[in-house]
Amino acid sequence: MPQKAMDSLTHAQKERLAFIDFSLQYFGQIARADLIQRFKTGLAACTRDLTTYRELAPQNLKLSHHTKSYHRTDCFQPIFEHNPEAILTGLCRGLGDGLSNEIQPSEHCFDSTRLIHPKSEVIAAVMRAIINQQAISCDYVSLSSGLTNREIVPHALVNNGHRWHVRAFDRKSNEFRDFVCTRLQNITLTSQSEQPKSDKIALDSRELRVSDHRWNKIVSVVLKPNPNASYSQAIELDYDMANGELKLEVRAALLGYLLRQWNVDCTENASLSGNEYQLWLSNVSHVKKELKGVTDLVIAPGYASLTQIELGTN
Repeated sequence: MPQKAMDSLTHAQKERLAFIDFSLQYFGQIARADLIQRFKTGLAACTRDLTTYRELAPQNLKLSHHTKSYHRTDCFQPIFEHNPEAILTGLCRGLGDGLSNEIQPSEHCFDSTRLIHPKSEVIAAVMRAIINQQAISCDYVSLSSGLTNREIVPHALVNNGHRWHVRAFDRKSNEFRDFVCTRLQNITLTSQSEQPKSDKIALDSRELRVSDHRWNKIVSVVLKPNPNASYSQAIELDYDMANGELKLEVRAALLGYLLRQWNVDCTENASLSGNEYQLWLSNVSHVKKELKGVTDLVIAPGYASLTQIELGTN
């Protein structure tokens, strides 16, 4: 956006235009009803905001008479800068005001494990595919296969404590998998977002979130201080435990990440050695029964050997 045009806007106008810009980039569409709901303004004011946005960036959107909303074009170029960290934080909280200013580092408060964030255009493409239930074609670089072309149907973005990944159905392997967002390249949506849903190629039901059984499976886990800890009260305070335990409801597809991130000892008798294992999965037998045959948890400390014995693998 030209600086002169930006300077002529009030802060309230910038907020509304940024919301339009954000919605087009990350959701693929914007309707007057969205502006009314977000800003509690009248219909005439929403029309003026959309007209102003079209004057500033006519190539970014076009009106669909089928949906009675504006849709993102292939020529879209954002007129506001959207910071990836603020975007992902906002999406996690259900926000989307579009104004994502740079986060200023504090001189007194430090984050020593700051995540490496994917590029904003990658987040945008994945989010539009999720919102509009579309497949995407992309190049993906994996540790095992290197560079390959994939068609995936994403349904969720996840922060696993170390990096962001997208949970998606992989048409190559015909199963749901996790794809690291920073390894996604050359993303294209398989159908245009401005098409009405009735004209889009319908996805196979087995590719949708409802068919991702490991994602939909909720597992009850009970974490306790490691029995070998000298001062268990310190651990109870760290994790806000009640009666010496922490009960959690976790998706099966995400449980392995949590247990690894928190260094939870997942052996039957808390036999792992090392001060880093402050927590113990006390109901590991229940979890094994609930998730029999699920290999996602092999990354959890001490769980791999149990899974291998149960599955008869080497």
